[in-house]
Amino acid sequence: MNMKKKRYVYLAMAIILLAGGYYWYNKAHSTQSQVQYRTEAAAKGTLVSSVSASGNVVVNQSATVDPTITGTVASLAVSVGEQVKKGQLLFTIVNDQLGLNVDQAQSSYKSSQASLLSAQAGVTSSEASLKAAKKSATSVHEDKVAAAQKIDASKSSVTASKQSLTSAAANLSYAQQQAAKRNVTSPIDGTVNEVNIKNGDDLSRVSGSGSNAKAPIIVGDMGTLKTQVQVNEVDVSNVKIGQKVTLTFDALPDFTATGQVETMDSLGTVSSGVVTYNVTIGFDTIDPKIKPGMSVSAAIITNTKADVIMVPSSAIKNQNGQVYVQVLQNGVPQKVNVQVGDTNGTDTEITSGVNVGDNVVTQTIAAGAKSTTTTTGNTGGGGIRIPGLGGGGRG
Repeated sequence: MNMKKKRYVYLAMAIILLAGGYYWYNKAHSTQSQVQYRTEAAAKGTLVSSVSASGNVVVNQSATVDPTITGTVASLAVSVGEQVKKGQLLFTIVNDQLGLNVDQAQSSYKSSQASLLSAQAGVTSSEASLKAAKKSATSVHEDKVAAAQKIDASKSSVTASKQSLTSAAANLSYAQQQAAKRNVTSPIDGTVNEVNIKNGDDLSRVSGSGSNAKAPIIVGDMGTLKTQVQVNEVDVSNVKIGQKVTLTFDALPDFTATGQVETMDSLGTVSSGVVTYNVTIGFDTIDPKIKPGMSVSAAIITNTKADVIMVPSSAIKNQNGQVYVQVLQNGVPQKVNVQVGDTNGTDTEITSGVNVGDNVVTQTIAAGAKSTTTTTGNTGGGGIRIPGLGGGGRG
C-alpha cells in the first residue's frame, strides 16, 4: 500500500473514532440531562406506630446495706456479682464500745433484779411485823400503825423496782441488738451489685453525709430487672399500661428484647425546660446478657394495623388541600389523588387511590443532577429505592 492510500485509511479511521466518541458523549449527556425518579412499590403490610424513649436497666427490688452503727470494717466476705442468701454474713464491724454497753446493761439489769427481790422481801417482812403486832398483847396502836405504814412503803419500793427492772431489760435488749449489728447480713436473696468498702475502712467515712457518701453494699434481686425510660410530654398521652415494647441496647448491638409497659409516673420531671415522665417496662424474658445500668432505647408500640396498603411517607404530597401521589407509568409520573389513613412517620396507609404494586415516586432528581445512590431491594418498574428516603422498616 502506497503512502497516499495509507493516509486515506488513517483519515477514515480518525473520522470513525471521532464520530463514535461524539455519539457516546451525546448519549451519556442526554441520559444525564433527563429527569430521574426514584420509586417504591405500594405494598400490603402491617403499619406499626410507636413512641421512642431512652433510659436504663434498673433493679426493681434491691436492698441497701447501710448499718446504723459505726466502727471498722472487718471480715468482708463478698464481692460484686456474688449470689447471696437472706441472712448470709457480708462483713463484720469492729466496735468494742458496743460490747461494753452490753456488759453495763447486763450489770444494771442484774442490779435491778436484786433490788426487786429486796423490795419484795421487805413487803413480806413488813406484813409479818404487822401480823405479830396484832397478836401481841403488849403492842399498842402506834405499833400497828407503824407496821402498816412499813408495808405500804415496801409495796411502793416493789413498784419502783419493777419499773427499774423493765427499763433495765429494755436497755439490755437495745444494747444486745446494737451489738448484734456488728455482724452485717444480707436482708434479701439476690446478687451483690455494689461493694464500696474494704477491710479496715471507717464506716462513718464511707456512708456518712455528703455528696461522696455511698452505701457500703447494695444487693439486688436480678430476677426483678426492669427498664425505666423517660417519655416526652408530647408522646406520653399515647402510652398505656400493657403496651408491647421493643428494646435495644447500646452495649448489645445485635440483641433485641421485648417487654410491656407496667407503670407510668403521674407527675413529670422538668430538666432544661423539657418535661418527661418515667415509664417502667417489664421484660418478657430476662436474658443473662442484660445487666443493671445498661443504656436502653425503647420503641413503645402504640398502634398496629394489619393488612393495609402502605407507601413511604415521602411519596405523599399535598396541594390545595388535596392529597396525592405520583405513580410512574411508562417512565412518566402521573398524579393520583389518594385518601390516607394512619401514619408512623416512615410509612403511610393508603385507603383509596393506589393499588398494590403501583410504583409511587419517592424522589425526583432534577435534570443534570448527579446521584451516587445505588438500587436496593425490589423497586419494581425500574424505580430505585434510596435507603433513608421514604425508608424505615415496616412492622
